[in-house]
Formats: sequence, C-alpha cells, structure tokens
Amino acid sequence: MARRSKKGIFLVIAALLVGISIWFFQHPSHKAELAEKRGNRATKDGANGLSKATLSVEATRPAAVQWPMRLVLNGSIYPWQEALVSAEIAGLRIQQVLVDVGAQVSKGQPLVLLADETVKADLQKQLATVEKDKAALAEAKSNADRANEIKDSGALSAQKINEYVIALQTAKANLALSEAELENQRIRIRQTKVVAPDDGVVSERSANLGNVVSAGTELFKLIRQNRIEWRGEVNADQQAALHTGQTVTLNLAGGKTVAGKVRLISPVVDNNTRNALVYVDIPKNSAKPGMYVQGKIDIGQQQGLAIPLSAVTYRDGFAYVFVLGNANADGMSRITQRKVKTGRTLGEQIEVLSGVDAAEKLVLSGGAFLNDGDTVKVVTIAKAGA
Repeated sequence: MARRSKKGIFLVIAALLVGISIWFFQHPSHKAELAEKRGNRATKDGANGLSKATLSVEATRPAAVQWPMRLVLNGSIYPWQEALVSAEIAGLRIQQVLVDVGAQVSKGQPLVLLADETVKADLQKQLATVEKDKAALAEAKSNADRANEIKDSGALSAQKINEYVIALQTAKANLALSEAELENQRIRIRQTKVVAPDDGVVSERSANLGNVVSAGTELFKLIRQNRIEWRGEVNADQQAALHTGQTVTLNLAGGKTVAGKVRLISPVVDNNTRNALVYVDIPKNSAKPGMYVQGKIDIGQQQGLAIPLSAVTYRDGFAYVFVLGNANADGMSRITQRKVKTGRTLGEQIEVLSGVDAAEKLVLSGGAFLNDGDTVKVVTIAKAGA
C-alpha cells in the first residue's frame, strides 16, 4: 500500500508541473516577449534588405555560340545493288554447288554446275548434222557447176539447170541453219556453269544439290561490289537543307559510329509516309544490311544562347534557372526562379530558346537545394557559358 501511495503522489506532482508549463508558455506576456525578440532579430538581419545567405554559389552568364544544326533521321542499311543469279537453261539437275552465303566471289566465277550429259549429246548430234549439211552442200555445188558448164550445149533443159541452182542455195541455207544450231548447243554447254555476274558477296542461296532448275530460277543473291548504303527517311520540309556530298554520321550498336556521304536524294515522296529517301554511301563491311540505325546530318550552324547543363533544374516536368539579383557589399544576392525553354545539348552545354538573355547572371549549380526568393552568397563568377 505504501508503494502505491508514493506512485500516486509522483503522478500528481508531474501533472501539476506540466500544467504550470503550459500556462507559462501560453501566457500573453510571454508571447509578447517572444514576438519582440523575433522582430529585433529580423530587423538586425534585414538591415541591408537581405536575410542570411542559405548557400554559397558560383555564377555564370549565357554565352552566344555558333550552334551546329543537325537533322536526325532514321533508316536502314541496304545493299547498294543486289544481283540475282539464276539459271539460263531449263530441265537440268544441279550437280554441284560451289559457294555458300558469305562467300566473296569475282565476276565470271562458277557458282553452280548443272548436269550436262544431255547437252553434250545434243552437241555431238548437231556436229554430225553440220557435217552432213556440208556434204550436201558440196554435192549441190558440184551439180550446179556441171549444169552451168553444159547449159549452152542443150544437153539439159533450162528447168533442170534452175533446179540445180536452187538445190545449191538450199544446201547453203541448211548448212547455215545447222551451224547456228551448233553455236546454240555450245552456248547451252556454257550455261551449265552458272557464274557470278559481278564481283560481290553472296547474301542469299536457294540452290540445292539435286534440284532440277527452270530458266530464270533464282539460285543466289549477290551484294554487288560489297557496296552498302544507308537509306534515311526525310520529310518534305527537311529536303531543302540536304544536298549531295554532305557528311552523315551513323550511330551503330555498341557506341560505334560510321561516317558516310549523301549520294542522292529521292526525287519522289512516298504516298503513305509523305517522306522521301536520302541515299548515303558508307564504307564496305562497316555495317550489315538490314540494320536499323539513326543518322545525323550536319546542315550548317546557327547562333544561339547556351548555358551549362548544371545551371538547369527540372521540377514538375519543366526546366528552371535561378537568376541572381544585384549583390550587396557582402556578395549576397536574392535569386528568382524562372522557367526556361531549352533546346539541343552539346557536350556540357544546353541551348536556351527563351527565358533568359545574355546579360543576366545565373546560379551555376546547386539549384536542387534552392527555392524562389532565397538569398545566396556569390563566391565566384564562372566564364560565360562555362
């Protein structure tokens, strides 16, 4: 019981102390004293119109720079030209495939061999036909010569002599026809070897051993002379800034860049996309056809204002800078938060399209820790645009 009594007495004393403290701090005379002290401090700190600096900052000014103008286009890598390799003869079986995809070939190099047994047999048959027609021509010539020798003797009628002359002309025509067919058979023999029409690299192969080909059957595709190009899409408004010979920088995978030259600009605009194509020659083997890459084309320079990237603070999806007011003798200035419109970036600089002018001083960095109306101490002034 004694222990409970002591605990109760302690709780009563604590409650009394809390009540007295609340009464003291809420008393009107105490509130007036606190207000007087705060007013005196504000008057002392604001003697020069500025409160105590919240942060020491560096200042910078916008710089007038010659800003490079670039067009950013998207497009794909294509072969400069593709050569289709096909069979010129029909009904023959593929006997041997000599190359595969990726093979480097030169003009006239055999790529496929076709079975040539029947063609060789036709050639031999035609050779025999030519020899036969030569013999027939010799006989017709002999008969015509004898008829001409005795035509004045009256031994042969004029009709008979005319028949010999016609027979000679027919034999000559038959021999010419046979020789033409012989040349055709020789051409067919050559066509049993399917050769590359130009230097290049094999990009596709559809020839398979044992296939029976038809005339015009596609067997291979070649990238002619290993040349490749980038075809970028450009809208009608941008075409006026483009011309042949301009340098194009392509951004490939892995951070690699490739430089090319504008070869030509399409004279027509696509009906669906309303874009035209710009054809850019790029170095051989620098990229693979089918790659989709972005390209940048330098089209000149334009004067503009630039500030360091660190001077821009982003809040709620907008870009802001902090403009410094006039500094007092102690180097303290009041700042104003101002929304700006930014453009392109180049290195550590960003283009300012509106919101500031070249004469204003801006906080170089630390904007994330500042608010509109804060007072800062300027320690150094950085080089304009630096």
